[in-house]
Amino acid sequence: MADENNALDNDPMAAAMAEAMASADQIEGIGSERILNQDEIDSLLGFDLADEESSERTGIRAIINSALVSYERLPMLEIVFDRLVRLMTTSLRNFTSDNVEVSLDNISSIRFGDYLNSIPLPAILAVFRAEELDNYGLLTVDSNLIYSIVDVLLGGRRGTAAMRIEGRPYTTIERVLVQRMVEVVLADAKSAFEPLTMVHFNLDRLETNPRFAAIARPANAAILVKLRIDMEDRGGRIELLLPYATLEPIRKMLLQQFMGEKFGRDNIWESHLATELWTTQMEVRAVLDEQQISLKQVLNLKVGDTLMLNATPDSMVELRSGPVRLTRGRMGRSNHHLAVRVDAPLAPAARRAIQTFR
Repeated sequence: MADENNALDNDPMAAAMAEAMASADQIEGIGSERILNQDEIDSLLGFDLADEESSERTGIRAIINSALVSYERLPMLEIVFDRLVRLMTTSLRNFTSDNVEVSLDNISSIRFGDYLNSIPLPAILAVFRAEELDNYGLLTVDSNLIYSIVDVLLGGRRGTAAMRIEGRPYTTIERVLVQRMVEVVLADAKSAFEPLTMVHFNLDRLETNPRFAAIARPANAAILVKLRIDMEDRGGRIELLLPYATLEPIRKMLLQQFMGEKFGRDNIWESHLATELWTTQMEVRAVLDEQQISLKQVLNLKVGDTLMLNATPDSMVELRSGPVRLTRGRMGRSNHHLAVRVDAPLAPAARRAIQTFR
């Protein structure tokens, strides 16, 4: 050991090499303490396959998704979709002549591009148009529900699972039967929104490739509603996606806590105020002429001085209420009173003031 130390002292190059190796061993030791396993990495990033709902509220994914608008800021949506569930339960029972139960699984906010990438294939995507809102929505029917609806409508026995043949496109019969079910769901959606506003949801087309069902930009936010349909031992899921751009025209209605909310407005007080305004007395001045003179001339005015006006008996007179110009007319006499005959419509500023009072 002493010989080794003496060799290092005598050879500076060997000493530098030994110091570098010791530093590398130290760095390697530090690095080994910071190695994360796959579960820790998933937890850090917010990707937890075991709990999809809570994973969106933790980790880096929560920071990214914080820019999305939460559906909870539109509380009326939950009432609308709860009404949709009740309507669908009745209409699908009549459609299938079977015992159908519809339940609302989840309402969440998601980016449109993330949703397209998360659709489990094969599936049928129904693109529909909200006519009064002038935009589109998306209805996704998963393969389990497709085969279950076909099995029920074509007389399949209860207690037997629907036969699924993977790797083939959907047949014309399957697409037609799913299209009829989608039309029933869209009719129920129209009825669900009817207490808020009249909107018709018309089916535009059916797609099986998510790329051909793009109705918004990938980064745009949207509302995703997951509905579960159970027909005893058969069933599946329907997912309704509405971009925020579609809901923007009725955003004020969706901000209500309950149907008919007026956000503190009192209709009785408004009508009383409008009635009193119509009977309010206001002062109107008839201005013959206006002149600008210097302050020195005003100070030199004496009793008996005469001011010459640039007005003639035929000149127009301007009617004012405070600083607001109302209209113009001509000066005259009615019996023993001076009068002004209005010869021009109300000025734009006067109209705006009246509209404000209304």
